[in-house]
Amino acid sequence: MPQFFWPQPRVASSPAVHSALPQRYQRWMQGLLCSAAVALSCSIASPSHAAERLTLRLGPFQQTIAIADLEEFAKTGKLSPALKPYALVLTPDIRKALADRLELDPNIGDQVVNELLRSPAGQRMLAALGVAIPGSNVEQLQAAITLAARQVDGLSVLAILRAFPQETVTVDVTSIAALASQLNFSYWESQALSPILERELKVDSAFTAAFDPTVPGPQVVEQKTLVLRDRQRQRTLPVDLYWSDRPSGPLVVLSHGFGANRTFLAYLARHLASYGLTVAAIEHPGSNMAWLASPSPGQARDTLLSAAEFVERPRDVSFLLDQLAQLNQKPGALRGKLNTNQASVMGHSLGGYTALALAGAELNVVGLRQFCQEHIPLGLSPADWLQCTAIDLPERRVSLRDPRVVQAIALNPVIGRLFGPEGLKRVATPTLILTGTEDSLTPTLTHQLQPFAQLPNPKYLVTAIGGTHLSVGDPANFSDLITQSALVRERQGKETANLRQLLQGVSLAFIKQLTPEAKQYQPFLTSGYAQSLSTAQIPLRLNTKLPASLAPWMKVAALPPHQLNTQVNQQVSALAYYFVACNSVLYTVSASFGSSAWQLGSRRPGSG
Repeated sequence: MPQFFWPQPRVASSPAVHSALPQRYQRWMQGLLCSAAVALSCSIASPSHAAERLTLRLGPFQQTIAIADLEEFAKTGKLSPALKPYALVLTPDIRKALADRLELDPNIGDQVVNELLRSPAGQRMLAALGVAIPGSNVEQLQAAITLAARQVDGLSVLAILRAFPQETVTVDVTSIAALASQLNFSYWESQALSPILERELKVDSAFTAAFDPTVPGPQVVEQKTLVLRDRQRQRTLPVDLYWSDRPSGPLVVLSHGFGANRTFLAYLARHLASYGLTVAAIEHPGSNMAWLASPSPGQARDTLLSAAEFVERPRDVSFLLDQLAQLNQKPGALRGKLNTNQASVMGHSLGGYTALALAGAELNVVGLRQFCQEHIPLGLSPADWLQCTAIDLPERRVSLRDPRVVQAIALNPVIGRLFGPEGLKRVATPTLILTGTEDSLTPTLTHQLQPFAQLPNPKYLVTAIGGTHLSVGDPANFSDLITQSALVRERQGKETANLRQLLQGVSLAFIKQLTPEAKQYQPFLTSGYAQSLSTAQIPLRLNTKLPASLAPWMKVAALPPHQLNTQVNQQVSALAYYFVACNSVLYTVSASFGSSAWQLGSRRPGSG
């Protein structure tokens, strides 16, 4: 999936210091800079009347600095005389956040921004930014964001500031602190959780095995593409089939994520087929790469993902099983090779949701709607924004269970609040969940760990410490759209080869549990096996339950929206107080330098 272009959540009625300062401050500032950039979804070329100075306001204090000084720092790391009083704050992490340029595909940038700005969520976001940037108005913010979406240079925080037509842009630090604390809160939780998971999920156990399930199997793999037409639903479904002469075991169905296609896991399809498993990689027409990049001529759509896709995707797989069952009876190379009565569905991202829905998980539209309507939009992760498009579904109980599906494998799945605890308890098959702790698109805590804890047994959890959203994808099939347009850094290629090896071995062993070879493959479903493939960059873990030490994290993630907001607001208040203290220190330090680093602002009656 590139999973990089996010539709806004829609409500039902909408038409559509380094050493001197604690690490928490540095993490907050980096999170603020990066998340604000993502939230605005922009990269802005300097307009003819661009902002030249930045005034930071904190209570009665304010200080003006040149944006050019910040740009020079971002480019070279050198501090101008005006920035030297802030050396404790301008760390290498902050420099990186200022220098990073993230890209948004300009072909659909306007559409993304227009959808966002028209929505109630977008209006709330503009209002919040208006408070954080005193003197700005909705028109200025809209113009800046729209301009940003059309640029090809890439996104940067400093370019956002340059976009404003005034020579000086004022930023209210306290408001920015409050706003930033809610920017993709789940991702920053996952970042804090990463070292805990590395330590707590480790199991001391030696590993030995009679063979290596990551090497290609002994069978020659054949491949063929089918194009299936579901006339009742008006959907055309391309499918890549992989098989061998001596197939055995269940049929494996691969479901891609939002904005991807059926080749995302092609290396894994070939690997499984070389061990005698028949694999069908399906492409979902309402959420694939073609849909995202270039809608059909004359095709009107007001959202990047229709709520109906949460129903149609599982139905695509059920239709595929129906068609392959017929093909299995017809003369030809595939006769007798398609075990549609036993299907193991594996999906990535939105495909992970698809797999769990087919395994029995039931949508909880009422709970999802409450979550989406009560959260400030900037507080949502990209996967939260994606799941919130489902709130337009009817509130009646929705079950998409297909009894032919006997296993579910969900890789970096979009789960969040789609099912809720009761919906997940209805999963009727063994499940395997894979999570990456640096996945900022589907954050570990809320989209994988919490749902995993709510799933019934038997279940397995594969954790890639440092893994990102696309780490398991086939490097040979990453298009420029995927590799160049991600809003966050993705770990791919050689850096994550060990993770893809583990996926080959673990998924093969998991599926083989439905065959007479189950006992032979059982060693590859152990903690020792996963840890044997760990590297310093990507430590790997495999567990069947979460340790009790993670219970407090699960408790916070499971809070109802209004209680979660209360928790966040408490942190905002503490952070704002901390900011006053930090900047008072900066004022004192700069004064000792004989500098006018922080000056008392002249507040006129009625001024902000």
